[in-house]
Amino acid sequence: MSVRIVVADDQELVRGGFAMILDAQPDIDVVAEADDGVAAVAAVREHEPDVLLLDIRMPRMDGIEAARIVCAETGCRVLMLTTFDHDDYVYDALRAGASGFLLKDVRRDDLVNAVRVVAAGEALLAPTVTRRLISQFAAGPAARPRQTRAEALEVLTARERETLQLIARGLSNAEIAEAMVVSEHTVKTHVSNLLAKLGLRDRVQAVIAAYEAGLAVPGA
Repeated sequence: MSVRIVVADDQELVRGGFAMILDAQPDIDVVAEADDGVAAVAAVREHEPDVLLLDIRMPRMDGIEAARIVCAETGCRVLMLTTFDHDDYVYDALRAGASGFLLKDVRRDDLVNAVRVVAAGEALLAPTVTRRLISQFAAGPAARPRQTRAEALEVLTARERETLQLIARGLSNAEIAEAMVVSEHTVKTHVSNLLAKLGLRDRVQAVIAAYEAGLAVPGA
């Protein structure tokens, strides 16, 4: 089954270029394009895509607000695109519920892979979005006291905690399986269970939770 995607960018050439690259893939179907945030939200509501490829800076409604609405109202996953590599945009995108964050100078193959990764339920951040940014986000003024956050992890089994810690280190399911000496299917089960128990949307939120609880430490 093809991944259904809406491409939203206010620059026609950029939007058309991304749409052409993605629509050329045998497993990706671009079902609509949008030139601003309002149109992007409307397109998602109408076409019910799997992924919304969404620029951050757009007229009428910016990408952050559009992502917030889409993530709150639908099951569509949001992959953010921007020409800027500023911490604030990363934070806002994560707060809005985005599952991926890429810069617009992303290579063709990396763009296609990002869409597939996000559609499969994984989370993806650009290489420039480091653990330092995630840890700073987690330590922001809106963060809860660390003791409270750590207590929230008590619902997890030892294996689920270990899985969460490895997710926070940036490991894929295959790499986690190798590290824990279990099957990849078992890892997927652990990931699904810990997300459900902690009420998290995806791996991005899981990474934030791990840092908030002190389970992961920058540079460790």
